[in-house]
Amino acid sequence: MQRQYVAKRPPKFAGQAAWSAILGTVPAAQPLQGNVTADFTVIGAGFAGLSAARRLVQLNPGAKVVVLDAARVGEGGTGRNSGFMIDLPHNLASENYAGANDGLDRSLIALNRLAISFAREAVQDYGIDANYFDQTGKINGAATASSHAQNKSYGAHLQVLGECHEMLDQQAMFELTGSRYYVSGLYTPGTVMLQPAGYVRGLARGLSREVVVHENSPVTAFRRQGAGWRVETSGGAVSTGKIILANNGQIESFGIARGRLMHIFLFASMTEELTGDVLRRLGGQPRWGITPSDPMGTTVRRIDTGQGGNRIAVRSCAEFCPSMESTEYKMRRAAKIMRRKFDERFPQLRDVKMEYIWSGPLCLSRNGVSVTGEIDNGVFAACCQNGLGTTRGTLTGIAAAECASGKSSAITEFFAQQAKPYLLPPAPLAKLGATAYLNWKGWRARHE
Repeated sequence: MQRQYVAKRPPKFAGQAAWSAILGTVPAAQPLQGNVTADFTVIGAGFAGLSAARRLVQLNPGAKVVVLDAARVGEGGTGRNSGFMIDLPHNLASENYAGANDGLDRSLIALNRLAISFAREAVQDYGIDANYFDQTGKINGAATASSHAQNKSYGAHLQVLGECHEMLDQQAMFELTGSRYYVSGLYTPGTVMLQPAGYVRGLARGLSREVVVHENSPVTAFRRQGAGWRVETSGGAVSTGKIILANNGQIESFGIARGRLMHIFLFASMTEELTGDVLRRLGGQPRWGITPSDPMGTTVRRIDTGQGGNRIAVRSCAEFCPSMESTEYKMRRAAKIMRRKFDERFPQLRDVKMEYIWSGPLCLSRNGVSVTGEIDNGVFAACCQNGLGTTRGTLTGIAAAECASGKSSAITEFFAQQAKPYLLPPAPLAKLGATAYLNWKGWRARHE
């Protein structure tokens, strides 16, 4: 067991987090200043960290819980998420999102729905705007015959699982989106479409009755201190009994799971506000979300004023980035590709400008498992969400809180049975292999 963990680098994000920006200003941050004490300290205020904090106060009434985040709530990785809280299997490494076997997929569906129920109760308890938790489902969009075949394959898998779904033809897709680009779509009703920044801001605001949240407080180290721990930031420190690490891939910066995590950046853009004639030219419905039938394709989402304005967001382009920091060159390249993909789908909107462009981090493991459980005496992890930050982050946060509280449930039992993330090849080979794989998958899904 280690006695201290020192961060090699702070989190860095490229571009403005649009989901937060379109909601307008928020009260000034309250960074940690000076020395405080806590029973539990949560590092990270995203889906995992805030879910962990909520579960901690449920299980430990009266306990002092402190949450630290390196950025503003909703502006880190969470605010760079596309906001799909998916209940069904969504394996990014597969050909059509199906998992390794039907039994595992049924278990994942049950767990994902527990996460959605947990989030729904928080929305109700804290009075979070219902627009930020829209229970409308999503569509797997298909632009080619091969991707339509992937939709049919996934639909057949859902049929075996007994899950509701509906195949939409080209006309139905046009009436929904205003785009003639898609030949078909597979609709599934169980996905919740989040305004991700709005949801986590509301979660943090509701928790503030019982939890102290310090933003702009990146953790630089945590060290053993007597029977507990001392968590250090540039402005102060927390003397705490237990720690929950809910900082996704940033956990590796502290030397944990080193050489086992793959850091991927996805890029996204969002239009300026669509008004008047532009909306008439677009047509379609005011809210919808499309994930690509090929997991390496392009995600497209339309929102309305209830979620931050009439806008369209596009997410595409994957970059393997072990340094956990994207580059300006990659941002410029991705922006050109996303512009082309937008124009292919909406040629009637070629004059519409992209107001925001950003990158968002994913953390994956080779065997698709998370980093959970007790990693040192009194230190628990809720990390490596494998591209499923909304549901998997919520679940790992719940699991970490339950473990830290000495409780058990179907959620904790599921993660306790997982293996450790597999070791990656040596760094040069991992970068070459991952880059080649992503480029090949991206080329194959270039129309999606």
